Amino acid sequence: MQKKGTTGRKDAARDRLPRAVTAGTGSRSQATRERILDAAERLFAQRGFYGVSVRDITGAAEVDVALASYHFGNKQGLLEAVVMRRAEDLNTERSARLDAVLAAAKGRRPPRIEDVIDAFTHPLLDRSSRGSPGWKSYFALIAEVNNSPEFGGVLMTRFFDPVVEKFIDAIRKALPDCDERDLYWAYHFLSGALTLTFAETGRIDKLSGGACRSSDLASVHERLVPYCAAGFRALCAPRRTASRPAGTRRPRK
Repeated sequence: MQKKGTTGRKDAARDRLPRAVTAGTGSRSQATRERILDAAERLFAQRGFYGVSVRDITGAAEVDVALASYHFGNKQGLLEAVVMRRAEDLNTERSARLDAVLAAAKGRRPPRIEDVIDAFTHPLLDRSSRGSPGWKSYFALIAEVNNSPEFGGVLMTRFFDPVVEKFIDAIRKALPDCDERDLYWAYHFLSGALTLTFAETGRIDKLSGGACRSSDLASVHERLVPYCAAGFRALCAPRRTASRPAGTRRPRK
């Protein structure tokens, strides 16, 4: 469904473009749109949303600045388009992998929490290690968005929550006795681990003195799933009654 006023803004932006620019074919228009998205993705990841202007982005894409307004309306519309473009691809594969995990477990046993987490994380590992360079920028940008009070609760909710809710339901099946609060906290910690890991900031390189590298995705794959699965199991284990501090008395009946 088109937002109210979008057509008018696009027509106005088109009217401001040189005739040679607007005379392109549909495929050329799509190629231009992708160039703008690629440049925005890279610059947003490097400098943040407020560190980049639309003119910076169109300059990097080598297109007329009016084309950004024509395709995306404003800078926030451009950010949303950048996030949505790869989110659709990730969501599709995550859902397909989870469906396969649930189908394999159906009628016999609950799904293993390791398999559920792997279905959630493996598409990121695969794209970061074997995808186009744009995926590296995308994951760095998602780390920033996910940690932003301004954008995180809005964009992550809009573009990722339908699939996240499907995974949380699968985790309920894998750990049926888990308290709802613990389940959501455990997912929250998983999300934080993912965004920091795939941003590849180099933090672990310096902290470990070079023994570990944030770009070593083979090591990430070996460790991430068992680490997160153990955290879910520990947090979702039955709670033990805390012992009373020394010197306290048992309450009278």
